[in-house]
Amino acid sequence: MRKFNYEAKDTKTNKIVKAVVQAESEHEAAKLLVAQGFAPIDIREDQSGENLLTRFTSRITTKDKVIFTRQLSTLIAAGLPLAQSLRTLLEQTQNRKLRAVTQELIVSVEGGHTLHDSFAKHSDVFDRLFLALVAAGEASGTLDASLQRIAAQQEKDAAITSRIRGAMTYPLIVLVVIFGVMAFMLLTVVPQVEKLYHDLHQTLPLITQIIVAASEFGRHFWWAVVIAIAVLIYLAIQYFRTEAGMRTLDMLKLNTPIISGLFQRLYMARLNRTGQTLLDSGVSLLDMLAITSEAVNNNIISAEIDRAAEKVKGGKDLSAALSTEEHVPELVTQMLSIGEKSGRIDEMMGKTAKIYEDELDSQVGALSTAIEPVLMVVLALVAGGMVAAILLPIYSLVNTLQV
Repeated sequence: MRKFNYEAKDTKTNKIVKAVVQAESEHEAAKLLVAQGFAPIDIREDQSGENLLTRFTSRITTKDKVIFTRQLSTLIAAGLPLAQSLRTLLEQTQNRKLRAVTQELIVSVEGGHTLHDSFAKHSDVFDRLFLALVAAGEASGTLDASLQRIAAQQEKDAAITSRIRGAMTYPLIVLVVIFGVMAFMLLTVVPQVEKLYHDLHQTLPLITQIIVAASEFGRHFWWAVVIAIAVLIYLAIQYFRTEAGMRTLDMLKLNTPIISGLFQRLYMARLNRTGQTLLDSGVSLLDMLAITSEAVNNNIISAEIDRAAEKVKGGKDLSAALSTEEHVPELVTQMLSIGEKSGRIDEMMGKTAKIYEDELDSQVGALSTAIEPVLMVVLALVAGGMVAAILLPIYSLVNTLQV
């Protein structure tokens, strides 16, 4: 499919519209526009292409999707036809990529496809949870409510992820400062001390000799260090994109001290919040488990949910099926058991999600508070060690000259 930039007149409103349409040819693009009620003025193939900067600036963020979903829900609830609602969103959307997707949604809906099928053509933008809730809303006639649930789910998940990233930002900044201090000392101060000792024919202390050697290596072979770091980062990225690498990374998240509890709470919050949203929308228990397995975004937890789903197919209760899994806490199975007995599994999953979301908030705050003094001590030790390596030979030199 080729992209075409077009300028056309909306025959209903007489407004001039500029956007992008995908078609096999310019003729097909014109036919699509006419079918949508536009009178084409100018159609030209998009020759710009997509460079790295364009991809980054035009990517569809969670915020974009939340706004799009809420606005679509509001327009449908107001009684506007689906195609007209999408046209209204097309005029209001600023993101280029989302505009192109919306344009294709309009074409698909006006071609007789359901909204679920239209969204499913863009699975890179709309995940299985999104598609399942749209399908449930269309089937039950409550599409506007389902879209509101989708937006709420996206906002909660984005908020949790943002809090975790925020907690990790400060340590990264301090680490950058530590490496910056080391590089500055090695490349500027240490060579001057070494030169001074060399001119006076004095022997450097052992610790300073080690640092001078590191400084010499860094100054003469900095390009090798840069290449080595770049290669290591590239290889790490490629490995963690493989199935084995993703499984290793997921295992580290669940077993690394300090952060393991944080990630387990994150996954349990996702499992229960997603499950509650799906069940509340009328999705079946087995379909809920299949979608939730993807939504938790951890291969280890996903495998445990899949095993539980197989047991549920065999007639077991969900609480009993999950009770034997290593990374599912007892609290989750107890709350599910209460929900099964009362017939309100969705409500109990919502309450469980709230518990883990609150615990996650507390732990992120506690982790941020605890990690600050630790990093300050590390920074002090590194900077102090570098200063000692510089001052020791100076004191030694002063004593030698006094003698």
